[in-house]
Amino acid sequence: MARKGGVMSDRLKEEIAKELGFYDTVQKEGWGGIRARDAGNMVKRAIQMAEEQLGNNNRK
Repeated sequence: MARKGGVMSDRLKEEIAKELGFYDTVQKEGWGGIRARDAGNMVKRAIQMAEEQLGNNNRK
């Protein structure tokens, strides 16, 4: 089965990786080089950012 593209844009993933401190690993080894814990933290941060954005949109 072919794998579909991800939900997060590359720019967002890079931004979160920089924020969480493992972007250097991504640059050296690609996304497959990050630890599972880092990937999980990246997803948690993306969800948090989305929830914050939704909260801001509901206040307008």
